[in-house]
Amino acid sequence: MFLYNVTLILEDSAAKEWLQWMQETHIPQVMATGMFVSNRLLKVVDSPNEGVTYCAQYVVDSLENYNQYQEVYAPALQAELNERYKNRFVAYRSLMEFVPPTA
Repeated sequence: MFLYNVTLILEDSAAKEWLQWMQETHIPQVMATGMFVSNRLLKVVDSPNEGVTYCAQYVVDSLENYNQYQEVYAPALQAELNERYKNRFVAYRSLMEFVPPTA
């Protein structure tokens, strides 16, 4: 299992509109691809950055599904984000693997 994490730092003026768009439009579109098994959206409360910081997290069960998402779906979804909020955010994306607990 893997966690695809997208951290976004938004200008204060864009944060409220962006949050609504994420919850009503973007996250449902990402989940509709069928590549992820779950998601969550978190607000960073102790960010050292100016603006508002959120993390959108998506759980994917295989690298194949993640790679397919990146190749087939991500370009258009990221382009829409970039178009809507151009010059009003910075995004950092990472893929992490879940580490099983030791017995």
